[in-house]
Amino acid sequence: MAVSMKGKHLTSILDFSVEEIYEILKVAETLKLERLRGIPHPVLPGRNLAMIFEKPSTRTRVSFEVGINQLGGSGLYLSSKDLQLGRGETVADTARVLSRYVDGIMARVFSHKTIVELAENSSVSVINGLSDFVHPCQTLADIFTMQEKFGSLKGLKMAYIGDGNNVCNSLMFICAKLGINFYSASPGGFLPKQDVIDLSQKMAKETGCRIVNGTNLNEAVSDAHVIYTDVWVSMGDDSGKEEGIKKFLPYQVRQKLIEKANKDVIVMHCLPAHRGEEITDEVLDGPHSVVWDEAENRLHVQKAIMSLLIR
Repeated sequence: MAVSMKGKHLTSILDFSVEEIYEILKVAETLKLERLRGIPHPVLPGRNLAMIFEKPSTRTRVSFEVGINQLGGSGLYLSSKDLQLGRGETVADTARVLSRYVDGIMARVFSHKTIVELAENSSVSVINGLSDFVHPCQTLADIFTMQEKFGSLKGLKMAYIGDGNNVCNSLMFICAKLGINFYSASPGGFLPKQDVIDLSQKMAKETGCRIVNGTNLNEAVSDAHVIYTDVWVSMGDDSGKEEGIKKFLPYQVRQKLIEKANKDVIVMHCLPAHRGEEITDEVLDGPHSVVWDEAENRLHVQKAIMSLLIR
């Protein structure tokens, strides 16, 4: 029996049970196959999605706008300049008003507090398209890609190399929930926050996997099935960029690092990539890279999320 998620919010992976996560993956697989076979699936006819963008985007905007269109609905792009948010209207009031017009709200924002406030005051589903705390849609697409490549997720080892940022947080949460071993390697001062680590390790005890965070690159990548990296300097955070890059240089994902991992390792990146910084061209364009499949899967997974959440 299908899991009902109609009307739920997706502010973080923590909002969903293991059963609900697997339902999203199942629906994403069905929608992807139907698209490949040219079978239309307008399961949200006439629905409208408000898409709030405080931060610009390629993948998030295109995948959500194309996705809602393929589901039979329409997407409405709203930058900060298009909304009264920029002129002093509260997030709560914006959520209340938009709820009267649209059937769902996707927001890509700077502060996670904005996502939470939208969800608390919206009568329609709110989907986190990115915040400074987590990036759940990206993470669900990542896990979907891993499932495609390996079949089963249990027992896999993911090595996350780089800044302990929002992407790292989301990956840690979902790996802990699904029983995937997660190792991160970051320069000193750039590890994930301790409360995120503690919560992930608590969940990992229940699923029997390991959550290990530190500065040891070799420990992280040894026999890893997945090597994942992200930009060293997040969008809109250019303070101390040059100094930060110096600290991260030893953590560049290059071919010698790939050779220490499992022979079937896949390399992932949420994009956009700063080629020659966190990852080399040789690896990004190499035989172990699945970044383009991963990017495409944003479309299929977000269609699954919208079809399951929007009433």
